[in-house]
Amino acid sequence: MIDIELIRTNPELVKENIKKKFQDDKLPMVDEVLEFDKEFRAARTRADELRNQRNVKSKLIGGLMAKGEKDEAEKVKAEVKAMADELEAIAAKEKDFQAKIKERMFVIPNIIDESVPIGKDDSENVEIEKFGEPVVPDYEVPHHIDIMESFDGVDLDSARKTSGYGFYYLKGDIARLHSAILSYARDFMIDRGFTYYIPPYMIRSSVVTGVMSFDDMANMMYKIEGEDLYLIGTSEHSMIGKFIDSILTEDQLPQTLTSYSPCFRKEVGSKGLEERGVYRIHQFEKQEMVVVCKPEESKAWYDKLWQNSVDFFRSLDIPVRTLECCSGDLADLKVKSCDVEAWSPRQKKYFEVGSCSNLGDAQARRLQIRVRGEDGRKYLPHTLNNTVVAPPRMLIAFLENNLNGDGTVSIPEALRMYMGGKDKLIPVK
Repeated sequence: MIDIELIRTNPELVKENIKKKFQDDKLPMVDEVLEFDKEFRAARTRADELRNQRNVKSKLIGGLMAKGEKDEAEKVKAEVKAMADELEAIAAKEKDFQAKIKERMFVIPNIIDESVPIGKDDSENVEIEKFGEPVVPDYEVPHHIDIMESFDGVDLDSARKTSGYGFYYLKGDIARLHSAILSYARDFMIDRGFTYYIPPYMIRSSVVTGVMSFDDMANMMYKIEGEDLYLIGTSEHSMIGKFIDSILTEDQLPQTLTSYSPCFRKEVGSKGLEERGVYRIHQFEKQEMVVVCKPEESKAWYDKLWQNSVDFFRSLDIPVRTLECCSGDLADLKVKSCDVEAWSPRQKKYFEVGSCSNLGDAQARRLQIRVRGEDGRKYLPHTLNNTVVAPPRMLIAFLENNLNGDGTVSIPEALRMYMGGKDKLIPVK
């Protein structure tokens, strides 16, 4: 959510930003906000006038009664009563104007960074850099489910019976590998100075609407029936929500947090849920990184965060690339975002395994997260988030890139301590 002062002072900039995101249907909202804001401020001015007049007249009543001028006092009482009635009506109007303004401000997109490429959708995202040499081996790389099944490590049929499409059972060495990757990711981020968290897996609607757009909320979140609680789609939701209605001091910044959680997503409108595999699913686990920092430091932190992901994947012998998200592919709260994509030897292309985002002060404004500066003034911090790793999707990249011609899977040095010292997985089928 942007600052309403920007709409007041530079509505054309806000409209131009909407056009860059190819959301022209939202253009009228800028003028609507201006009109409702004008009426809201006029109502507030009138209310202040009435309060002053009421105070003056209220003081008159006692004097008139003391003088025995009862009729005049009753007349003034009636005027005070009329003012009170008008104030009540104005208060209702103010509340209505505020609701209409908030409704529109919540869907007017954040101002994107000037470096963001302009494009309509993800087909116009721009490759930034490749890390590691993508290799296509001279032997066939099977589908990731076939690789998992060769280790007797996955059971999709049973999961469909218990839960439906988009769920899975992992077992044996594949389940152990899944947990090992998450444990390694946890320690990887702790070694880089991040504080480890396990957050709540359910959050209230006040947090949900603070951390994401309404469209994302409707397409992603599972609601707990009969309660004001939602299952998180990522631990970023809980971790940013942790600071709701709080005032930090500058010496508490930056907040650098890494969190583990299961994640639950409806994936409304997504293709692939009924395909064979674990690429797009309703339930997965993830290690996340979250930063709350001074506004002037957010660009530097953005680069540090995506680099952490690149370094993590390279430590596991997986080639990756970074892809700059174009304007039309950015969620409304984001200032700038890039995807980290891993190489798939089987498909001979890269696929998304994580996303790094700078949200500016949008989440802080929605959640009322503030910082008190050394001069005593309060300001809004910037928030950022990035995926460290999200298996089982990441398992696809790991298995394909570490598969050998004899069907074994090599375990990189960094992961062996989490796999009981194993340097290789041996197929059982």
